[in-house]
Amino acid sequence: ELKNLSLEQISDFLEIVLRYCDHTLKANRRSDHLYHSYNILHLQPGIASISHLYEMLEGQVAILSSGLLDGAESLALLRSLRKSPLYRADQHSYILYPNRELKGFLERNTINPESVKNIRLLNKLEKMGDKSLLVRDDEGYYHFAGQIRNGKDLQKTLEKLKQNPEFSETVAGEELQIQTIFEQTFNHNQFTGRSGTFFAYEGLGSIYWHMVSKLLLAVQETIFRTREEVSITELIKIYNDIRAGQCFNKTPEEYGAFPTDPYSHTPANQGAKQPGMTGMVKEEILARLAELGVFFSEGRLGFDFLIFDRNEFLELSKISDNYDVFGQSISFELSPGSMSYSICQVPVLLKASSEGKIHIHFADGEIQKITGHRLDLTNTRHIIERDGKIHHLEVFVPTQTL
Repeated sequence: ELKNLSLEQISDFLEIVLRYCDHTLKANRRSDHLYHSYNILHLQPGIASISHLYEMLEGQVAILSSGLLDGAESLALLRSLRKSPLYRADQHSYILYPNRELKGFLERNTINPESVKNIRLLNKLEKMGDKSLLVRDDEGYYHFAGQIRNGKDLQKTLEKLKQNPEFSETVAGEELQIQTIFEQTFNHNQFTGRSGTFFAYEGLGSIYWHMVSKLLLAVQETIFRTREEVSITELIKIYNDIRAGQCFNKTPEEYGAFPTDPYSHTPANQGAKQPGMTGMVKEEILARLAELGVFFSEGRLGFDFLIFDRNEFLELSKISDNYDVFGQSISFELSPGSMSYSICQVPVLLKASSEGKIHIHFADGEIQKITGHRLDLTNTRHIIERDGKIHHLEVFVPTQTL
């Protein structure tokens, strides 16, 4: 059935939904200031309960990106993350989830006799030689029967045993206890696919560089969102710490490949693997633009040097070679205390200064001087449309803000 709703009704509904979303996110805060990423819903007759999966890097990225946390909460999360099992010291970076030792083949599906000594059903089955549920080996350890592959198979076996008057009452009384032992043995509820058993790609002990780049970008977004809060200085330090672990800051020996090449992942005790245009490239481009001060807002190009590192300024003079939108070569002599890059093939010369301003150098030789760090819509359009009317920009960066 279709009904017409007013804009006010839709707005009220969305406001309620957001309140519930915020409540849910806050409820997943852990005692160590990290956040639960995935929960398991358990449904039983008349009962619904929730259990948590282990720490996951993507959950921390998601809560930071949500915009829910203030600066102090974000700082507490990131400090905890640095001390958590998700930090991998040898690469100065973060893995997707805590590494762990997997059981060997012979250790799996093995139950200590102490765990089942009070199961009356087991005693009855052993006396009758029934091995449909559990099998005992020569060393006294028990194993669930080979045909029981999952919880459904276990339930079918128990239901079949119930049909035998000899076992029905005992099965009914111990069914939940047996199901608990089965889950403790196999931990099926926490199975998340290959990642729990593989050692590369997104596997155990492996850094997934796309997610680390998402973390970098999420922290950067948090910095600009909470820039007026007292936590800003520490957040910038943590951002720089995460950035220091990125591939381009490593030696080839540390990275295991050319540091400027993007790779998918770095397994434990190995170098970077699976080269190509991985997802990390997108986040790195976005993060780098902000590091250089480049921002677009309401259709206008602007510059914000909140996280600009003054150490990027040249210490010695240098010639910067560029090509304009027509393919013509342009060269600039850069003095110490300056640097250059381009936006849509329009060269941008950053220069340390005592005041913030922009000089727009047009192709016809005219120079327009702007106080502050934001272009108007017309000049922004000239740059974006690459019409060649703007030759280059001089952007003066107040050193007292760096």
